[in-house]
Amino acid sequence: MKYMKRRGLKLFAVAALLPVMAAASNINPGTSSAAPVAVNMTAEDQQTAQQVEHLVRQFLADVPKNDPKVFQEFFADDVIYTRAAGVTVTKADILKNIDVRAANEPGATYDAEDVTVHPYGNMAVINFRLVQHNGGQTNYFRNTGTFFKRKGKWQAVAWQATKEADSK
Repeated sequence: MKYMKRRGLKLFAVAALLPVMAAASNINPGTSSAAPVAVNMTAEDQQTAQQVEHLVRQFLADVPKNDPKVFQEFFADDVIYTRAAGVTVTKADILKNIDVRAANEPGATYDAEDVTVHPYGNMAVINFRLVQHNGGQTNYFRNTGTFFKRKGKWQAVAWQATKEADSK
C-alpha cells in the first residue's frame, strides 16, 4: 500500500510539472534563455506588447527633455520605483528629482535593447537592457517594469532598475 501511495505521489508530481516543462521548452534558440518567446500570442496580446514597448522607447527618447509631463504621464501616481542603488521612491520623488538628474547627467541619452514583454490582459511586464550614453561613457542597467492599463492608458505601476557590473 505504501508503494502505491508513493508511486501515485510521484506520478502526480510529474504530471504537475509537465506544463512548466512544456513552457520552458518554448524558448527561441536565437535568443538568450532568459527571454522566452510567447507561443500562440493572441492579436490582442501582440498589440499590448507593441504598445508597451513603444511607450518605453518613447519615454527613453523623451527623458533628456527633462519635461515633468513626460514622467507624469509615464508613471502611475501609485508607482513603486526601486532605483539601482536599492532606494525605493515615489512618483513625487521622481518628479522632484528631474532637475537633479539633468544636472548630474547632462546630455545623456537612453536606448533599450534585449526587450521582452509579457502581456496579461490589462497588465504587462517588460524587461530590457537600458543603455545610457553619457559624455562618451556607456552605462548598462537591467530594468523591469509592470504596466497597468487604467481608463485606456498604460502607466508604469512598478519599476526596478539594476546597474550591470562594468564590463571590462
